[in-house]
Amino acid sequence: MSDVLLEVRGRLAHITLNRPRAINALTHEMVTAIGDALTTWAVDDSISTVLLTGNGTRGLCAGGDVTQLHGRVAADDVASAVGFLRDEYLVNNMIARYPKPFVAVMNGFVLGGGIGLSGHASHRVVTDDSALGMPEVSIGLTPDVGGSWLLSRAPRELGTYLALTARTASAADAIELGLADTFVPSDRIASLVASLEELPADEAVAAVSAEPPRGAGASGASISDATWIEPAFAHDSVDEILEALAASGVSAATETAALIRTKSPTAVAVTLDSLRRARELPSLEACLNQELRIMAHALAHPDFREGVRAQVIDKDRTPHWAPTTIEEVSSATVASFFQATDGVAAPFPQAAVAE
Repeated sequence: MSDVLLEVRGRLAHITLNRPRAINALTHEMVTAIGDALTTWAVDDSISTVLLTGNGTRGLCAGGDVTQLHGRVAADDVASAVGFLRDEYLVNNMIARYPKPFVAVMNGFVLGGGIGLSGHASHRVVTDDSALGMPEVSIGLTPDVGGSWLLSRAPRELGTYLALTARTASAADAIELGLADTFVPSDRIASLVASLEELPADEAVAAVSAEPPRGAGASGASISDATWIEPAFAHDSVDEILEALAASGVSAATETAALIRTKSPTAVAVTLDSLRRARELPSLEACLNQELRIMAHALAHPDFREGVRAQVIDKDRTPHWAPTTIEEVSSATVASFFQATDGVAAPFPQAAVAE
């Protein structure tokens, strides 16, 4: 059976990600199929709304298939891996600019590439078990698929916190962060899907929406009420952030500093700079251009292979980063990730990117 199911019912076009055993992780082939379908449906007057869901109970999408990316990089085919990302970014932007309502049901885990497919939708629906995040620093990468655009614009430095810790946000926190719009209880999702076949998206979503429950998310705590996050993560260097967390006198902040130190030091430093630069960029397209530049370097960096080995292949959870500490990452190294790479074409050449 196909990894992407495409169906039209009434006035609704429905995309179902269909790799439940992999939490619907995205392959290059899946991205191509989604892009082709969206192109066709955009000009089909019989279709009023597009819906995105994921099969299985664990989540909408765990992100891009890092084993596929890792395999291409391990075969010394970084160009092919970058091509996968470029095609993915084109689809992410297509969703953001889609001429029809695009409803994404963000149930369970919605990570990395899953945010790319859902976080730019016109109607972003979270449910009881939603856990949204950009965990790229855990495998030596940085938030992409427009994630740096979204996280850099989150209030009170909550996006910076999420990016540097790789933690996830609950439904209520996701709405506060600006990653989602509406909470719909899980037992009303079937009703929402049925209604979308006949009703306008605004009306169908509003009819089943509710106030999201407050409380702990999958990471173990609600982040929206953590007053120590903003003063610590407002700094523009990782060293200063870690120092502020350590000096806060809050146990959760101290634990957060320790957590950040377990991530790829290079990826953490580049991620912070990426978010700060993204705040100054004029459009999502410009941000996606910047992200592809960064990822072209990150995929070739040894931390990516080591991160995937430790987290996905061997699963020993003990990556050996190079360099090993934040303090060893130079500003020159960080700056190099933003430089153009030969043979890497910007997905949106017309969009300006700050040099």
